[in-house]
Amino acid sequence: MASERSFPDSFIDEDPKKALEELNAALEQTSDNAEWFCQRAYAHILLKNYSSAVDDARRALELRPGYALAFMRTGVAEYHLNNLQLSHEAFVEGQKLDGSEGAFDIWIKRCEERMQVGSQNGTSERAAAPRVKHDWYQTESQVIITIMVKNAKKEDISMKFEEREVTAVVKLLSGEDWCLKVHLLHPVVPQQSTFKILSTKVEIKLKKTEAIRWEKLEGEGTQSNVKHFTPNQYPSSSHYTRNWDKVVGDIKEEEKNEKLEGDAALNKLFQQIYSDGSDEVKRAMNKSFMESGGTVLSTNWQDVGKRKVEVSPPDDTEWKKF
Repeated sequence: MASERSFPDSFIDEDPKKALEELNAALEQTSDNAEWFCQRAYAHILLKNYSSAVDDARRALELRPGYALAFMRTGVAEYHLNNLQLSHEAFVEGQKLDGSEGAFDIWIKRCEERMQVGSQNGTSERAAAPRVKHDWYQTESQVIITIMVKNAKKEDISMKFEEREVTAVVKLLSGEDWCLKVHLLHPVVPQQSTFKILSTKVEIKLKKTEAIRWEKLEGEGTQSNVKHFTPNQYPSSSHYTRNWDKVVGDIKEEEKNEKLEGDAALNKLFQQIYSDGSDEVKRAMNKSFMESGGTVLSTNWQDVGKRKVEVSPPDDTEWKKF
C-alpha cells in the first residue's frame, strides 16, 4: 500500500529532486503522514529550499508532537535561514526526546558559537523572515501564481511583468516588505498579464505566448528569489510597468463591447469553456462531439467516459448518414 512506503535518507541523498517529486505525489494521496513530511523537509534542505523545509518539519510535528527527527529538520532549516534562536530551541527540544549524545549536541554547540560571535561583534540575530506561501497552476492560455496573503491593499502591492520574469512586492501587516521574483520557464506577454487582490490571496495571471503546457514554473537553473526590502526599495520601473488597474478595466470594456449573436456567440462560449477547462473537460467535449456527430457537447467526463455518446439531433430534424 502507498501509505506503507518509506523514503529513507539514502534514497533522498541519491537524488533529492526525484525524491521531492515522489514525496509530493505521495502526500497528495495521504496528507497525514508525519514521516513523509519530515523526509520531504530533508529533501528541501538538500535542495536549499529552507523555508519549505521548515513548513514541512513543523507540519510533521503537528501530526506527531514527539517526533525527534522533525525537530532536527526544523533546527537545520532554521539554522540555514540564520534564525539561530529558533534553530537552537528546536535542537534542544529534539535532544530531550532523543536522549542520546550525538548530532543534536553538535548542532546545539554550533548555534551557541554563532550566537556568541554575534553578541561579541555587537550584532543580533536577524529577525525571522516572514513566511508567505505561494503556488501556481495553468490553463491553456495562462499561468496563474497565487500569493497567500490575507487582506492585502492595493497600495501595498507593487508588480512588474517582463517577458521572462515577474516580480511582486507585498507590504505585510507586520510592516515588512516581502518580494517574490521568478525567472519563468517560458516567455509571457507582459502587456496582457494582470493581477487582482482577493480577501485571502493575490492572484497573478500571466498570458502565455504559446498554448503549451509548462512542466514547471521557473527556468532551468533558477529558483524563486524571496527578498526583503526596506521602504522605497521597490523594483524600479521598466518599459512594461503600467497602470494595471486600467489594463484590467480596458480588457473588461473590450469584452463587454464585443456583442456576438447566434452561432458566433455560442461558438465563443464553447471556445472559452474548452480553453479554461481541465483535461477531463476537454476529453469529454471531444469524445461527445465526435461520437454524436456534432449533436452533443458534454463537459462531464464521468458520464461520457463510460459510454458511447449517441446521436441526439434536435426534435424537429432527422439525422442521416452521408
